[in-house]
Amino acid sequence: MPDTRQAVIFDQPLVRFADGNDPLFSQYKSLIGPMHLTPLEALAKTHNKNPVDLKGPISVISWILPTSENTRQSARNEIQHPSRLWAYTRWYGEKFNDALRRYLIEFLTGKGCLAAAPAIEPYFKVSSDEKGAFSNWSERHIAFAAGQGTFSLSDGFITDRGIAHRCGSVVVNLRLQASTRTASSPYSNCLFYIDRTCKACISRCPAGAITEKGHDKKKCMEYARTSLGHLKERYNVGIVGCGLCQVKVPCEFENPTQRIKNNKP
Repeated sequence: MPDTRQAVIFDQPLVRFADGNDPLFSQYKSLIGPMHLTPLEALAKTHNKNPVDLKGPISVISWILPTSENTRQSARNEIQHPSRLWAYTRWYGEKFNDALRRYLIEFLTGKGCLAAAPAIEPYFKVSSDEKGAFSNWSERHIAFAAGQGTFSLSDGFITDRGIAHRCGSVVVNLRLQASTRTASSPYSNCLFYIDRTCKACISRCPAGAITEKGHDKKKCMEYARTSLGHLKERYNVGIVGCGLCQVKVPCEFENPTQRIKNNKP
């Protein structure tokens, strides 16, 4: 009998909530770019309304879909390109993530709410500047606002279940109890920023896009584009999901700083 665990893409999800009127969302217009939408703006844009006409509470539902152990294990020994399972998780896993977004919108709308998943709306846009690409709705920044974790040296997002995951969100005009942000800084889950000793993601990057100064988005994307033909031919997927910096690192499947806090080796 086949082992059904081989077909599991994601582990148990992490779900948290953010207050849609949290001032942090407005700060993202400075940190990311003026085009980054607040939850209120996204909800209004989705339903062709003026933001000032939307009265009452707004919340954001944020979820993390941790990559399964089987998939992570398959990618650990790769040094140039993602494994087949990793590539499928990036391609088909994100299709599932989109379906989850649509399901939640349908469910909430059926309850009489206004809901929006900005990442799949026609107005979702990826732009670029001298530093690289950025979007008008960053799922990682939404997750940070909801207290899901913090950023890393590699520009990934380290949650309680680590850095290997997909994330998503939906905005809704409901009052949901906002989850607490316990992080002391935007990078407090990354060992490099704790004591400068961990540099595992630097050596894992085949593009040389990660250094002690951070993540070079342009160099990363350039490598991804040159790899796309190879992945299409080998795996028949339509997008590159290298992800080598997310496996065989201390933050792969957990928040490594918890070991320090708990005095574990």
